[in-house]
Amino acid sequence: MKRNLVIILLVCITALSCKTPEAREPVTVNSGSFINESVARNKALYQKETKVIADIIAAQPENNYQTSGNGFWYYFNTEVTNDSLPTPTFGDLVKFNYNVKNLNGNAIYTKAELKDQNYAMDQQELFSGLREGLKLMQAGEVATFIFPSQKAYGYYGDENKIGTNIPIICEVSVFSITQKE
Repeated sequence: MKRNLVIILLVCITALSCKTPEAREPVTVNSGSFINESVARNKALYQKETKVIADIIAAQPENNYQTSGNGFWYYFNTEVTNDSLPTPTFGDLVKFNYNVKNLNGNAIYTKAELKDQNYAMDQQELFSGLREGLKLMQAGEVATFIFPSQKAYGYYGDENKIGTNIPIICEVSVFSITQKE
């Protein structure tokens, strides 16, 4: 009986000594002000870039610029009107070349420097604006794209010739599209 009483007493002491874990207070409290400031900076940058791009488009009324749903502008230098030719989809192999210019029209990279590219659609690295722009094109087309910085190389640039937050103009020629089997 004494033994049972000791066991019951140990179980009660063990049960009473356990308590639920309590959350610790953070050492520092973040108010989210950094994020809010970053959002405000990015909105201001986008508005500034959009204004400059709108001025470029207005100065070239002969080019029928279109606004993409992905946040960039483009027109076709050479357009193929054959609806039976496909535009690239996931996994298709696209052979193309392009150049990169700043908004003043000065070359950053020429087509000769960048050479012809073979790109497996959405399966290789390519900056987002060009990747989305290629999806609008058919084989044989040449298009000029104006990309705001967030659709081009963004905050980091290309770590070579393109700096931080630089909008660019690209002339892209698609030679062939080989559909994924």
